[in-house]
Amino acid sequence: MASLNVVDSDGKELEKINISSEIIGQKMNSEILYQEVRRYLASIRSGTHKVKGRSEVRGGGRKPWRQKGTGNARAGSIRSPIWRGGGVVFGPMPRDYSFKLNKKVIKQAKLIALSEKLKNKKIIVIDKLSFKNPETKKAAEILKKLNLDSGKVLMVFDSLNISEVKSFRNIGNVTVESAKGLNAYIILAADYVVFTKSSLNDFIERLGNGRS
Repeated sequence: MASLNVVDSDGKELEKINISSEIIGQKMNSEILYQEVRRYLASIRSGTHKVKGRSEVRGGGRKPWRQKGTGNARAGSIRSPIWRGGGVVFGPMPRDYSFKLNKKVIKQAKLIALSEKLKNKKIIVIDKLSFKNPETKKAAEILKKLNLDSGKVLMVFDSLNISEVKSFRNIGNVTVESAKGLNAYIILAADYVVFTKSSLNDFIERLGNGRS
């Protein structure tokens, strides 16, 4: 059993919370992380690239010249792939690049990613953040007090429909995510991961019951 310091927005320690050995005791498994990162990147790939086939290009409704007697090679349509402006053979078409992984593998990848950040002391837990209205200046001041004004910072909240999210997402080095949407790739890509106390509890609970 290990513990994490919970701090306020000024960086002052308030309490310690225990982290289960299931998270701390994770061994590095690069193959699992590779598969999960590959799955996530494939899932956000648009796959909208497309070329036109011979049935889609403009023109070519009639035979360019008669079959025999002209001295030219036989041709049935100017939409043929061998003609300039004709259709493309075997070109890229819209497709879905995503693929599935076992839920246990996805969960394991999240645990490993979180464990690595814990071991390297790259996780910060803030007791709570309360913004009545979006205030980017106030958010930047909080990051400065926590010495997080440089490097890639991942802020994790309970929900993305709150003023705190709108405040932090305007800062260049900050990425904002909900506990529900958190995945191994986003965790690994950040230099520091900042949870609120409630979002950390939510994320760990989701890992425990298989919802995350």
